[in-house]
Amino acid sequence: MSGGVVLRLLQFSLGLYAAVAVIHTTWLYLLLPLSRLSWPSTASAPATAHRVDRLSQSTGLNVPELNVDLDLAVLLDDDHWADVSTSRYASSELVQLPRSKVSARKIGRVSGYGVNEETLLSKAFSEAMHPTRIIPFYFKAAHSVDPDDVTITTLVTSNRFRVFKQLVERYRGPISVTIHIPLPLHSSFSTLKPDHPSRAALNSLHALYASSPLFSRFVDVHLALSPFTSPLSSEATSSTEGEGGRQFNVWRNAARLFARTDFVMMLDVDFAVCTDWRGFIRDTLRAASSSPIRHTTRTPRRAQPYVPDGANGTEIVQRLREGSAALVVPAFEHVKQEDGVDQRSFPGDKQTLIKLVQANPPVIASFHASWGPGHSSTDYERYYSIPAGSGAIYKVEQYQSAYEPYVITNKRVSWCDERFAGYGGNKAACLFEMYLSGVSFYVLSDHFLIHQSHKYEEEARREERKSNRKVYADFKEESCLRYLYRYYREGTLHTERAANAREECKKIKNISKTVSQLING
Repeated sequence: MSGGVVLRLLQFSLGLYAAVAVIHTTWLYLLLPLSRLSWPSTASAPATAHRVDRLSQSTGLNVPELNVDLDLAVLLDDDHWADVSTSRYASSELVQLPRSKVSARKIGRVSGYGVNEETLLSKAFSEAMHPTRIIPFYFKAAHSVDPDDVTITTLVTSNRFRVFKQLVERYRGPISVTIHIPLPLHSSFSTLKPDHPSRAALNSLHALYASSPLFSRFVDVHLALSPFTSPLSSEATSSTEGEGGRQFNVWRNAARLFARTDFVMMLDVDFAVCTDWRGFIRDTLRAASSSPIRHTTRTPRRAQPYVPDGANGTEIVQRLREGSAALVVPAFEHVKQEDGVDQRSFPGDKQTLIKLVQANPPVIASFHASWGPGHSSTDYERYYSIPAGSGAIYKVEQYQSAYEPYVITNKRVSWCDERFAGYGGNKAACLFEMYLSGVSFYVLSDHFLIHQSHKYEEEARREERKSNRKVYADFKEESCLRYLYRYYREGTLHTERAANAREECKKIKNISKTVSQLING
């Protein structure tokens, strides 16, 4: 073989080696890290049928055959609890936290730091009663997500599956739900007897998800596993209403964290969606995106179909997008509990609603009318006075700290404080912190929700409310001092953003002197 041929072969080999090296380096240091920047699912995604087989083998459950197109549930393995040592929080899945662009340019490649998914979630929900394990996207809906859509975020225990299905069928839009599944401490599903309540609950969840194609189209399901029965008792109870220690704000936060749209509606599962507020929000967001903001002339309160400060609907949804506005959908209930059982009989427009409210005797009234602080700030008399179809949005002008309406917000508003266990103060705390952070509330006067009647576990609720009354009082004081100090350090204490905190925190007797000194000092 001549020297020229050998030289050409050597050059070809070196060129091939260089090409392979470039491809390998590009994949290892650029494409692979970029592919991991999004949150991974908690398990790989093999074919649907294979995943059903694996789930059945792991849990021993009789999983129903699913004939709908869905990304089926993740596999639950035998190690569900992470309460023994820190290392047991670890999972094989990593969440990649990328370096900054500046850092990447300095080192000449894209890289990051991987955090075990369960470790990250344990920190995210560190205020929960432990052990509690959150499993995101146990079921993941197949629908494509529009960021400007509104996701209903809610929480469900196994005794409320029937009413949850009604919510899915009525809304027909994105829903992110946290479902509590009880699991005894130091247990796995595969070790439980076939008739154990935990296995029955998971089996019921699979049957529910397979019962309608609307679930696989719209509903993302996240599991909350915990061994608790009632927060005030270590004894087992036959009632499922006390499941999971009633960690409502933990479950609310999980549902919102994993919502895939920019806007969310924080809703209890037993409320019927009666009007198309979702369509109204989406249309108004589109209008706001395509037209400049124009301020209108201030007009008298009753004649003006929008808020009294002169802002119109387009401006309000701009504030919604910025995270400084929350839209209230007024809540109602039937006067006689037996009249509110069947959602099919509920009114579907404001005109019909008003007739039922003004009937003699009234058929429908404002929600929890016997306890005014919860919803009276909505100003129902003003709501009734505005003609149906006006598109009116009016501002809540008499906020007070027990106010707990059902609101549509930007996903990135303040989170719900997770110290509460059981009924009393938990939802009001979510709204209170929103208010301190600078969020104002605006009422959609053409829209409403109606509560579906059901029996309450009154004795347990009474005890929980008693204990949470003190928790809520402490929470308000701490939140006020935290926000006022933040505004003070930012130099924004006397701006419009801090106005809510300045006014509301002066009302709290135990810290009023400190607040006055901070504001006036």
